[in-house]
Amino acid sequence: MSREHIHFVTGRLASRALQSLLQQLGPAAGFDYSVDVLPITVAALMTPRWIARHIQVPAQTTRVVLPGYCDGELEPLREQVAVAVERGPRDLRDLPEYFGRAGTRGAALEQHDIEIVAEINHAPRLERAELLRVARQLAQDGADVIDVGCDPGDTWPGVGDCVRALRDAGLRVSIDSWNADEVAAAARAGAELVLSVNSSNWEAARDWGCEVVVVPDEPATMAGLEETVERLSNAGVPLRIDPILEPIGCGLAASLGRYLAVRARYPDAEMLMGIGNLTELTDCDSAAINLLLLGFCQELGIRSVLTTQVINWARTSVRECELARRLVYHAVAQRVPPKHLDDGLVMLRDARVKEFGREPLEQLAADLKDSNYRLFAEQGRLHLVSAGLHLEDDDPFRLFDQLQACEPGNLDASHAFYLGYELAKAATALALGKSYQQDRALDWGLLTVEENSHRLARTAERRASSAVRRATGERSGGDGLEPGASGMDGDDE
Repeated sequence: MSREHIHFVTGRLASRALQSLLQQLGPAAGFDYSVDVLPITVAALMTPRWIARHIQVPAQTTRVVLPGYCDGELEPLREQVAVAVERGPRDLRDLPEYFGRAGTRGAALEQHDIEIVAEINHAPRLERAELLRVARQLAQDGADVIDVGCDPGDTWPGVGDCVRALRDAGLRVSIDSWNADEVAAAARAGAELVLSVNSSNWEAARDWGCEVVVVPDEPATMAGLEETVERLSNAGVPLRIDPILEPIGCGLAASLGRYLAVRARYPDAEMLMGIGNLTELTDCDSAAINLLLLGFCQELGIRSVLTTQVINWARTSVRECELARRLVYHAVAQRVPPKHLDDGLVMLRDARVKEFGREPLEQLAADLKDSNYRLFAEQGRLHLVSAGLHLEDDDPFRLFDQLQACEPGNLDASHAFYLGYELAKAATALALGKSYQQDRALDWGLLTVEENSHRLARTAERRASSAVRRATGERSGGDGLEPGASGMDGDDE
């Protein structure tokens, strides 16, 4: 079988970095390659129509890979070159991963079997519209069941209407209350699960007609658990068991042991773990805790978790659990660690830091012909590169002072604001050990909010304006500089 020949399309400034990467990647991934360096600096501004006028495809080519930022319909280009055409990653440094040389990242993670029960705390205190808004958001984030958390004390007269409204909105509902009257009203309105039941209220549970969560009378000794389970089972009440997770310092290790003991005692019983007792009561971002606890649940066959999002560091717990349950399902099913599958829970730092190195940055400064600024954050230093210029420092203010000392002619207020914003991102990346890519949002995993590339939009607008001026014979004003035109920041593949 003949080797695949891949034809890569790039711009002038990124060509050297792409060639260097492909020298190692081609043999490792088992393909031959060629590189088509088109007459453009910022490859992100290429369009398929423009590429079609310039591309030269070798006869042996089996597919063409374009820069990831290349927007537009590819079909006309495919028809012209008569081979497969696809967009590669937006950052050329992601090409090894794109060609499967970085583990199993991107593996299908569709399957899971852990149910997420998300509690709305102090539900009686919320207006109906607000409660529905919160419930819908939790469901959108991945919650399977919305748990209505009641307040201790007087019976909530609106609990039935609340549950009915949630059910009418197409949501599954559970009720969290020790008040038998509240639970009975919720069950009549459509609640399908009750948290919680022990020896104090098991008799009432026989009349609710829904599933219940059984907890021990005394978690530390498991007193009353077996008796309650037996009585409810004999009465035909469906149940799941929660031995109660304790916070760190209050018996965490022993409580995990109780889950193991319950599974050994009831190998086929449904179980639930209230993971909020750890995420809400630990000064720590919740994502890693959620993943660890769901991994424990997956291995032990605990098929439901109860979580809350009250404290700020746990405010995205449902989204975290939604991804975590897929990761742990895959890990247990395939008997592999949950690594290089999906880095959505790697939020504070990045899965890997992408750097070019000093020599390519020096070469970039030598190759550039314009005065636009390219910013990089590598090896504890901030770098500013332009035509014949390479400044660096570990402090963005000192770096900006260096630039001002050069008396640049294009540093107006708008440009200074742009550089300040980008340098703040770059300094944040250095502080946390993250990759910085100019004009792109820092990667916060599943919390990432993508940025619009104001620089690319402004560049395209300027070029369109220049084209109009040329067509009408109007003389172009200004220096033609765009604030951050990038040569080797990942836009040019």
